[in-house]
Amino acid sequence: MPKTALITGATSGFGRATAQRFAAQGWNVIATGRRAERLQTLRDSLGKRVHTLAFDIRDADAMQAALATLPEALQGIDLLVNNAGLALGTAPAQSADLGQWRQMIDTNITALVALTHALLPGLIERRGAIVNISSIAATYPYAGGNVYGGTKAFVSQFSLGLRSDLHGTGVRVTSIEPGLAETEFTLVRTSGNQSASDQLYAGAQPITDTDIADAIWWVATLPPHLNINRLEVMPVNQSFAGFQIHRGQ
Repeated sequence: MPKTALITGATSGFGRATAQRFAAQGWNVIATGRRAERLQTLRDSLGKRVHTLAFDIRDADAMQAALATLPEALQGIDLLVNNAGLALGTAPAQSADLGQWRQMIDTNITALVALTHALLPGLIERRGAIVNISSIAATYPYAGGNVYGGTKAFVSQFSLGLRSDLHGTGVRVTSIEPGLAETEFTLVRTSGNQSASDQLYAGAQPITDTDIADAIWWVATLPPHLNINRLEVMPVNQSFAGFQIHRGQ
């Protein structure tokens, strides 16, 4: 009997690559996202292994309604990949857009915990696994990271808390914390500024979406007595060097 993975934010980047990887390996994949046309394209390319649910993850009622439509064969979820998330804006806190802060909190924190809470009973029953996509921003602050970094710090700490609470259930929990990765991340953050995205990644050999999909696959397919608590991944060309120093008054 094939295992089933539910992957949020599957319309692009890490989520799409992860859906592709697991479907190719014979898993059933429940792919979720806001953009129904992209989900349909994913299903068309991967075939019957993929079941799509189109909803805004910030809408708790829509999420519950979508989960209720799952066919019986897909109701037993073995792996939850909480990938949906975003960064918005690069301004310092004192000039940031409060609406953007709230959207990041609603997406990266509130939606993630709501979906996790909804699926926990089934994950416990099946001795499943949870992979939460955090970020190196959870550990290493940078100017303009403010609320984004805070939301990812929550994801990392929540993962450790889940791991503690689920002690003895057999459920595994992992926080994967990528560094510089070339996806649509910067385009979303800069409201579609392609030149800013190109400049950030130019010559840097960043992480790719398939790199993270490979990491998720590795974590999910380890022997069931092993748990990777957190996995920090950076491209060789990026490091955590450099503190800011302001000189003068």
